Amino acid sequence: MESGSVCIWPRMGPFLLGALQVAPPSKLGLHYLRKMALYVRTRDGCFPILSWPMWRHIACGKLQLTEDLAWLYFETFDLLTSRPPEERLGWAEALSQCSDSKQLEHQRSKLFVDTLKFLLFLYIQQLNRVSLRTSLIGEEWPSPRTRSPSPCSERESKNSSRNKNWDDHAHLSFVYSHLGDLLELLVEPGQLSSSGQAIRGSQVSLEAVQGLSLLLEGSANPVKAIHPVHKLLTKAPLQAQAGYSKLSRSFPLQQLLTCLRQNLTVNPFGITACLHSGKKLTWAQQVEGSMKRAKIVRNTHMAPAGSGMLLMSQVFQQTLAKDSDKLTGANIRIHRCSHAFIYLLSPLRSVSVDKCRNCTLVLGPVETSVHIHCCEDVRVVCVAGRVSIGASSRCTVHTLTPTRPLLLPGNTGITLGPFHTHYPNLEDHMGSAGLAVVPNLWDQPLLLGVDDSSTGCYRLLPPAEFSALVVPFTMEGDTCEVPGGLPPVYQAALAQKEKRIRNMQRIVSDSQLNEEQQSQFQELVTQHFLDWLRDRGHIQELSNLAPQTQPGQGPYNGPSADSDGQAQPGAIDVNEARIRHAVEQTQVSSSYYAIC
Repeated sequence: MESGSVCIWPRMGPFLLGALQVAPPSKLGLHYLRKMALYVRTRDGCFPILSWPMWRHIACGKLQLTEDLAWLYFETFDLLTSRPPEERLGWAEALSQCSDSKQLEHQRSKLFVDTLKFLLFLYIQQLNRVSLRTSLIGEEWPSPRTRSPSPCSERESKNSSRNKNWDDHAHLSFVYSHLGDLLELLVEPGQLSSSGQAIRGSQVSLEAVQGLSLLLEGSANPVKAIHPVHKLLTKAPLQAQAGYSKLSRSFPLQQLLTCLRQNLTVNPFGITACLHSGKKLTWAQQVEGSMKRAKIVRNTHMAPAGSGMLLMSQVFQQTLAKDSDKLTGANIRIHRCSHAFIYLLSPLRSVSVDKCRNCTLVLGPVETSVHIHCCEDVRVVCVAGRVSIGASSRCTVHTLTPTRPLLLPGNTGITLGPFHTHYPNLEDHMGSAGLAVVPNLWDQPLLLGVDDSSTGCYRLLPPAEFSALVVPFTMEGDTCEVPGGLPPVYQAALAQKEKRIRNMQRIVSDSQLNEEQQSQFQELVTQHFLDWLRDRGHIQELSNLAPQTQPGQGPYNGPSADSDGQAQPGAIDVNEARIRHAVEQTQVSSSYYAIC
């Protein structure tokens, strides 16, 4: 590697996707993790890889964590691990064949994680630890629910801490401040005191520093290839600065610590860089004047795999849709949007929905997690590796997920329902994201950090309130029904609504109305339907879905365009006939088709 300046930065993935957005239990503090680091180095079956049975023994027997919480951390770390989609689909198939808890436990016992990386993963849970000292000066507060019954109130907006999982400066500050502790967790037991602290002259082996690649990566030049941190430290110009010895294959701890701190910088592919230099997106379908405040930028044209992102902020009263390859594998942040309908129908890496109100979001398969924070009256429809919800009210989530939905503190009026829509490419996208139709744990939420008095913060959607969701676009593909089907009680409820529609159609047909009466009846039903749309606020959505013709051009047949004004290949087409058919059917039973 050529000599010159070297930049090392915190990787986005572990902090964005791995750090749970809740204060960690006290038993995951440094004191106990030091003890765990000593324990795993001296026990068979714990090092260099750690199995689920051994982690359960440590977590439940030594750290006094519940088994559900122990599995949550183990499973979350596994979600971060890069695995081929075929491997994840095979794992899902094996889990789906487990008929009882004994078989499930046997299958879980086959899962292993890298021991040192898992230790570092447990340590970075401190990212969202509440600091009483900083809360005294107004930067943090122990609980959003202690400030106001409304999680998105103006008061909370002013006082709540920023979203550290997305904040690359917070990642940098955390690593810089805690780098010494992180390195001590990697040191071998013989170079630690009885309390787990590094003694003078401690060495860190190259194999241990490889574990640090979970958190750090870098480049000898911003335009050159990105490398894991251990590869940068063993080549010029950092080899001498870090004190690496080829003979012992190790680094002096203090010299390594100094070297890393001197070369740490903010992630050049993080949210800050994306906001400053990301490529802006414009959308062809928009009401004039309503997108003035909206900010939609991406860095997917330049970011490495796993670091691509799309930021959508302050979208107001718009219907936006996109299925571009530019979104594939991207991390999406939807922030402060209101009265919007957003369709992102591509396989995604992760999605964060932050401080949004009165929005409907229909997402393509999300490989890792969908996190909903501080939202009101938001509906999310997704297939995802995990769904988590915190500090939100009156939100509805229709999901297909192999993990238990995670309900964090501060929620009120959360509704969980089964995934209830489809689009032509959905099953192909699910395969590329490594997501299967089974197991599906959408109705088995896990409450984390919630006291017993808050267990009523959610409900499962009553079948009587269930209706299907139509994605009003045409695309190429083979999926023509909800993957895996609907749960029987919801399928039965849907069949009852279909029966009522057929009965109404039969009554109208048997009434033998003349042409004038049919016209009057049609006008009456249409007016009632339009009144229903207006009362529910859905007129704008249908208006936005209609194709628009720009001056001097023919009808535009794609709902989105990039900043160069060109339609994206494979863009979604608005199907007027399908919308008209849905409207006609809804005139008989508007609640069934759920145009909203």
